[in-house]
Amino acid sequence: MEIHELVIEMKLLERRLTLYEEKYGVLSEDFYKALFSGSLARFDEYDETRTDFSRWKGIYETWLRRKRSYTEQINQRELAETLRFQPTY
Repeated sequence: MEIHELVIEMKLLERRLTLYEEKYGVLSEDFYKALFSGSLARFDEYDETRTDFSRWKGIYETWLRRKRSYTEQINQRELAETLRFQPTY
């Protein structure tokens, strides 16, 4: 995936993450840490949170993969070579 495609996809994923962050009042990074520490296990008994948490986790993990890929690619190039610049004249 090209850098500009990664940026577009990451922004789309961030919009979806924002919905969960606003609904539950915490950032995705903190949610993800809490999920893997086991401190959210008490919410497993509720269908809505179980479904939401599963989706939220999947979206966040996809975002993390895209972010890793973006970082690897951007570090291998000069930024000036990466910019998608189109003069308006």
